[in-house]
Amino acid sequence: MEFETVIGLEVHVELNTDTKIFCGCKTSFGNPPNTHVCPVCTGQPGSLPVLNERAVNMAVKAALALHCQINQDCKFDRKNYFYPDLPKGYQISQYDQPIGEHGYLEIDHNGERKRIGIARLHLEEDAGKSQHAADGSHTLVDYNRTGVPLMEIVSEPDIRTPEEARLYLEGIREIMQYCDVSDCRMEEGSLRCDANISLRPVGQQEFGQKTELKNINSFRFVQRGLEYEEQRQREVLAAGGTVRQETRRFDELSQTTLSMRSKEEAHDYRYFPEPDLVRLHIDDAWLAQIRATVPELPMEKRDRYIRQYQLPAYDAGVLTSDLAIGEYFEATVAAGAEPKAASNWVMGDLLGYLNGRGEVLADSRVTPGQLADLIAMIAEGTLSIKQAKDVFKIMCETGRDAKTVVQEEGMEQISDMAALVPLVDEVLAKNSKSVQDFLSGKEKALGALIGQVMKATKGQANPGVVNQILRDRLSALRVEE
Repeated sequence: MEFETVIGLEVHVELNTDTKIFCGCKTSFGNPPNTHVCPVCTGQPGSLPVLNERAVNMAVKAALALHCQINQDCKFDRKNYFYPDLPKGYQISQYDQPIGEHGYLEIDHNGERKRIGIARLHLEEDAGKSQHAADGSHTLVDYNRTGVPLMEIVSEPDIRTPEEARLYLEGIREIMQYCDVSDCRMEEGSLRCDANISLRPVGQQEFGQKTELKNINSFRFVQRGLEYEEQRQREVLAAGGTVRQETRRFDELSQTTLSMRSKEEAHDYRYFPEPDLVRLHIDDAWLAQIRATVPELPMEKRDRYIRQYQLPAYDAGVLTSDLAIGEYFEATVAAGAEPKAASNWVMGDLLGYLNGRGEVLADSRVTPGQLADLIAMIAEGTLSIKQAKDVFKIMCETGRDAKTVVQEEGMEQISDMAALVPLVDEVLAKNSKSVQDFLSGKEKALGALIGQVMKATKGQANPGVVNQILRDRLSALRVEE
C-alpha cells in the first residue's frame, strides 16, 4: 500500500524586544540565572501584567508578512497547566482570537512554488527553562526566559515531505529576520519547532494517527527526524500495526526518534479570558502604520533579482537568504559592478572567507564599493582572476582597497605588448621542443609556453595578451619553414 505523509509545524519565535511582554525585565540572553525577574513574571500575588506595545507591533508585522488576516479585536487568555518552569501555574496566551490567521508562506521545491497555509499566529509569554542534572538527582529552573514575548505560528497540515518542512522552517526564519522581529537563533532557543507527522493511504481524506517531535534544535535535524519518523511509521503500517499517539524526540547521536511520553488524549488547558488585561483593539490607523514597515520579503526579492539582474535562481536564493547579504550585493552593483560578477564574488569569495573564520557579513573589512572596484580592475584587464583573488584576500585581512594593494604589493597585471614581446621571445628560444611540438600540430604545447611566460613574470602577465603574442610569433615561424 502506498502512503502519503502529512506534516504540520508549530513554530515558536521569541521577539527581540528589549523587555518582556508583561513587565519591564530585560530579555537579553546568556545572563546568570534568575537575574532578570520580577514579581510580575514570577507570578507573585498582587502583581499585574501590562502589555508591551512593541511586542504587539512585531506580531502584527510578522502576521502581515505571512499574509495573515489581522483580527483587529482580539484578547488574551489564561492557559492553565502546572510545570516547574511556569511559576504562575498558567501561561498568558491567545486561544480563540489570535492576532493573525488564515495566512500562507510559499516555498520553492524541486523547481516549483508551493503555498503552505498558516492556520494562526498568536502572542504569548514564554516559560522558564529547566536544567536537569546529568545524574538525574535534581532539576534547577532559570526564570530569566519567563515572560519573554513569544509568537506561535501554526501551519496547516499542507507539508508533504520532510524536505518541505525544512524549507518552510527556513522560510519562516528568513521572514522573521527580514522584518527584524527576531534573530531566530535556534541554538539560543529564540526559534523552536514542534513537528506533527502522520501517514495515510494515498487517496484517503482522513488523517492518520500522528506523533509529535519536540526539542529539535536545527533545520537539518528537523528534516532528519521527520525522515526517520516517516520511515518508522511506514514500516509499522506496512506490517499491519498501529501508530501510537505519542511525543518523541530526535536523538542526534543515533539519528533516530525516541519515545518521550504517550499522548492518549488532548490536555485540557481550561482556557478562559485573562481577567487582568483589557481586550486588544488595533484600529485602522495603527494597522496602517505597522503595514508601512513591512519590507520587501525574501520571495519577492528573489523574483526581482532574477528579473532585474538576470541572475540564476540559485544565485537569487543565496543572496536573499539573509537580508544583509542582499543589501551588500545590491550596494556592490550600485557601485558599478556587473551583477553576475558581483554575485559570484559575494557568494563565493566573500562568504567563503567569512565562513572559514566563523564571521558574519558585519565583520567584513571589504566594503561593497571596494569589491566593485576590484571587479572593475578585472574587467579592465588590470588584474587576472587569479591575481584578483590574491588581492581580495589581502583586502579581507587588512581593509585596504584594491588599488592600494596592487600598488604596494606590485601585483598589477602586465598587458603592455612592448614589455611582453622580449619575454615571449626569450621563452621561445629556451623551449625549442615545445615550439616544434606546436608547429607539428600539438596545440597543447601552446599551454606549456604560456605557462613559462607566466612563470617568468610571476603570474603578472595578461594571459590573453601572451596567447596573442605567442600565436603571432609561432605563425611567423611556420611561414619561415
